[in-house]
Amino acid sequence: MAFTGKATYSAGGQLPELAEDLSDLIQIVSPYETPLLDAIGDSMREATSTHHEWLEDVLLPNKDVFTNLDGQVAENWFGVENPNSFRKGDQIQPEDSEELMLVTDISDRAIGVVRCYAGTKPGIIAIGQVVAILGNAGLEGGDNPTKRFTKRKRRSNFMHKFTAKVEVCNNDLQASQLGLADEMDYQKQERVREMLRSLEASIINGELSDEKRRMKGIWQILDTNIFRAGGNSFPPGNVLNEDKVNHVLKHLWENSSGNVDLIIVGGYQKRVMNKFLIAKARADDAEANLYHSDYGICKIITCRWVPQDAVLFLDSSRINVLPLAGNSFYFKPIAKSGDYEAGEVMGVYTLELKNEEMHAVIRDLAKGE
Repeated sequence: MAFTGKATYSAGGQLPELAEDLSDLIQIVSPYETPLLDAIGDSMREATSTHHEWLEDVLLPNKDVFTNLDGQVAENWFGVENPNSFRKGDQIQPEDSEELMLVTDISDRAIGVVRCYAGTKPGIIAIGQVVAILGNAGLEGGDNPTKRFTKRKRRSNFMHKFTAKVEVCNNDLQASQLGLADEMDYQKQERVREMLRSLEASIINGELSDEKRRMKGIWQILDTNIFRAGGNSFPPGNVLNEDKVNHVLKHLWENSSGNVDLIIVGGYQKRVMNKFLIAKARADDAEANLYHSDYGICKIITCRWVPQDAVLFLDSSRINVLPLAGNSFYFKPIAKSGDYEAGEVMGVYTLELKNEEMHAVIRDLAKGE
């Protein structure tokens, strides 16, 4: 029997053609979800310039580190990284020590102290040891203290324009379509999905450029807390484990007021994390993907745009994705020169990542398939 293209089963080619069994629903195969954007949520405000700026500030430091004085070590004289962090009369305490000290003198490289202040026991002092600045006490009837303050820093990012053209011939606009009511609306929705996908990818991996005003992404902004597997100050090995996660969370807790509530990973590192997440998961955590650390509860998000060797730790309260005023995703009809309708879907957005030192990243982890 010659091939006819008809679904006639075994009854022969003389039977009438069977109707197509076509579901009236169009399924999208390509990945377009935006888990990080969903976690951050909509911004409560808009940007008002193509070069968006914001201010950041810090408090005066309350700890420092002992350093080497090139052999000029005395019983009551210690090198420190930042002598300007101290004032005469400060009580200080070395890490893991019961000993209190009283600062009596300050130079451009070191501080002079009274050891074993208030009858405390002497401790072992080592280079690289952290010393906490407990505080000062004003003298009754004394002069006003010397003013101290921090300088606010101005941060910025460019707005990034996302755009796509939509064009549908009039025949398609008038004809009945399977799976949709309006071809033009469907094409608009598809282009917006694509641009949302590009927005999420740019938020994570974008690189600053003023040629076409591309915004800087998270990777380009983070600079302070970059932990690399195999580093001297990091738990050994290049396989992600709970010790590494807690090391980062502990560091952020000790050195900032940030509240890390998002851990962003790619597919492979999520599977690695599952090994210790499942072992300690609570009954209600199976779908929420929550990690209950000693430093807070973190939601774990699997994102396609995070490199497979990396883990991101973010404080969502300090992240905003802002549209330029009047330029959140919208459709604008444009001129046509033929038998079709045309328009442009566009949106202008930027990333505002405040206080980059309150976020962190692990890199160089072992990768798999």
